[in-house]
Amino acid sequence: MTTPPDLLRLGDRHFTSRLFLGTGKYRDFTVMREALIASGTELVTVAIRRVELRSPGHDGLLDALDLDRYALLPNTAGCRTAQEAVRVAKLARAATGVTWVKLEVIPDAKYLLPDPVGTLHAAQQLVDDGFTVLPYVQPDGVLARALEAAGCAAVMPLASPIGSGRGVRTAELIRTVLDGAAVPVVVDAGLGVPSDAAQALELGADAVLLNTAIAEARDPVAMARAFALGVQAGRLAWQAGRMAERDAANPSSPPVGAVRLPDAELPA
Repeated sequence: MTTPPDLLRLGDRHFTSRLFLGTGKYRDFTVMREALIASGTELVTVAIRRVELRSPGHDGLLDALDLDRYALLPNTAGCRTAQEAVRVAKLARAATGVTWVKLEVIPDAKYLLPDPVGTLHAAQQLVDDGFTVLPYVQPDGVLARALEAAGCAAVMPLASPIGSGRGVRTAELIRTVLDGAAVPVVVDAGLGVPSDAAQALELGADAVLLNTAIAEARDPVAMARAFALGVQAGRLAWQAGRMAERDAANPSSPPVGAVRLPDAELPA
């Protein structure tokens, strides 16, 4: 019997890969393209505002991407208010024809933490305007439910601060987002190594999105391949169901039926 593919439904699309990637920080477009291929990703995100401003490393980025291979997810990185984010999302739609947007509203320049109120307000406006909205948020179950009610296609809680590489530092809070989630949960930001991605999927997340961990690796292409394997392992582990944790040791071999040997004689 053939096992059906484990597809992720996101908005009106289906994906076989649960690893989504950013496109910034690579030393050149050749390395970026090779890393994207090695990862097996099917969805890439681009900071439209930075492309628009021709920031270093972004000039020509859209031309460097094979948009027949990848679904494009414009993002509103660099926007500090809901109003800015809505405006940039509309500019992205006009420039690319893409109605998907990764919504980022980040007024905090030091820790780059998203604004929950501004994100919700922007999400409501963009959904009403026909966008498929994937909001980047702090891990908060109450906020996640509000974003779902607003019509967002997914919720994207951070694992740790953007670009920190500190891994999944918010696991217990991510659980509040996962508990009762009605849309896919994509853990985004702060992942550093493939085991972090595996941990996120083991928690029950539907996918992960990352950039810096691959782009700043010594060998980005090899790291992209490693993350693909980490995501696959985490997903399979979650489907398999982990063993229960115990406070005390538990022998691998049951004591029932074991042959009991006589006590050895002690030497004189």
